[in-house]
Amino acid sequence: MKKHLYLLILLISTAVFAQQKQLTTSIDTLKNKIGAEFKLSIKATVNTSSKVVFPNLKNFGALEVIQSYPVDTVKMDGQYELIKKYGLTQFDSGRYVVPSIKIFINSKPFMTDSLLVEVASVQVDTLKQKMYDIKDIAAAENSIGNWWKYLLVIALIIGIGAFIYWFIKKRQEKKLQAEILKTPIEKATTLLDTLEKKELWQKGEVKAYYSELTDIARNYIEEAIEIPAMESTTSELIAGLRAASVKKKMTLSKEIIENLERVLKQADLVKFAKSKPLDFEITDDRNKIQKVILTLDNSIPAEVEVEEDLLLNEAQRQKQIKIQLKKQRKKRIVTAIASVAFLLFATTSFFIITKGFDYVKDNILGHPTKELLEGEWIKSEYGNPGIIIETPKVLKRVDLTKTLPKDGMALIKEMQSFAYGSVLDQFYLMISTLKFKQETQIDLAKSMDGILQSLEVQGAQNMIVKQEEFETKEGVKGIKAYGTFSQMDDLTKSSTKMYYEALLFSQEGGLQQILLFHQEGDKYGNEISERVLNSVELKQAGK
Repeated sequence: MKKHLYLLILLISTAVFAQQKQLTTSIDTLKNKIGAEFKLSIKATVNTSSKVVFPNLKNFGALEVIQSYPVDTVKMDGQYELIKKYGLTQFDSGRYVVPSIKIFINSKPFMTDSLLVEVASVQVDTLKQKMYDIKDIAAAENSIGNWWKYLLVIALIIGIGAFIYWFIKKRQEKKLQAEILKTPIEKATTLLDTLEKKELWQKGEVKAYYSELTDIARNYIEEAIEIPAMESTTSELIAGLRAASVKKKMTLSKEIIENLERVLKQADLVKFAKSKPLDFEITDDRNKIQKVILTLDNSIPAEVEVEEDLLLNEAQRQKQIKIQLKKQRKKRIVTAIASVAFLLFATTSFFIITKGFDYVKDNILGHPTKELLEGEWIKSEYGNPGIIIETPKVLKRVDLTKTLPKDGMALIKEMQSFAYGSVLDQFYLMISTLKFKQETQIDLAKSMDGILQSLEVQGAQNMIVKQEEFETKEGVKGIKAYGTFSQMDDLTKSSTKMYYEALLFSQEGGLQQILLFHQEGDKYGNEISERVLNSVELKQAGK
């Protein structure tokens, strides 16, 4: 009986051991700084047909999941090793338990091992770290920014355009209403009076005078007698007028028609043969046209319009109003836009003449690096080993592990990267720190070559490189690379010349990297770069 019991215990323990061997739990470090990343690895060893489900968690106990990495698959001896990694962190110091979690293999639950980790606070050496008085109450940051100024300018421009549009619209409506309500004879006599007030022929503009004079007569004949006077030649108009006078039973004397024909022919000579009639001839022609119009109007027999004719005339009148309104609306829009454009051009020209083009570009059109330079700067610590630096904006954490080769990542224990902007922007700032799993002899020059080569991979062309030693205020030595490169814009197919600076330090068995670049010749970008690099603080290893 005892023999069977021993065998049973042996089988159970073997099964448990085999079950537990399917899962292996590990962590890259058991002690880390506040906010630094613990990388938890769970490895499942299964056959090729097994299905493994890793949970998607936001927290492991008191530890926050900041990154859930993709599952890595390694094939070994007909089996698969599935490795799932979680990036964990905690922002309070103390000891924390990474609890066991369930991993499902072929729908069966398996438990991972629990681990104990320690989060250490950042120690401050008060003998070396300067102490400062408590700062005065500072005004709250203006979250509104300067966007309201641009909005106000846009609203003012739109308001000016709307006012011009409304003003022209009122004038046009008044003019159109006056024209539509007038009879043909009223319009003709009014236009003749207006023509005389212009004094065109007295100013030597005889051709323009005869053109308007005959247009007044033709318009009247077309509206009152209903023949195509505007499109007809002089002979066609006279023939049409004679036919209409018979049809409408108009009593026209031969003298009236001959006077009209004589003035029209005189106008043709002035317009096409550059004839120059004498002053008394011009006055006589004007009187003849006026007499012709009045005589024609008196000779038109009065007709009693039936209701259908009245409706037809009203429909034609409404159609004419719509056509005129459409033309006037288009004219108003064009005038308003042209006025606003002229206003903008005049204002910009004034500032360019009085202040210079750079002032207009920087203060009116806007300059992104100028706004960065004049904004509120932030001093903060990034990465591990930490880099204390002052920047115009808070740097955001970025994941650069996907851009590195797997064989390179296998040597890295911890990597943290923070950046502002992108490699395609006019200004870019990036800080990166990394630690190696094993103690490594670091060649800063070769490491810098790798950084610059990565820039070329991302599109930098015609790179010019200069190198020199760099030392922080604390006496930490590193190297500095600087120079220029060309950056292509895929959309515009244009090239922009960029100026870059890169710092590299070797501290605590790892690397600390600072990279920034901006458009060459950008004085604000140069000032930002100088201020950023002058603010770099690093603690020497072992101190």
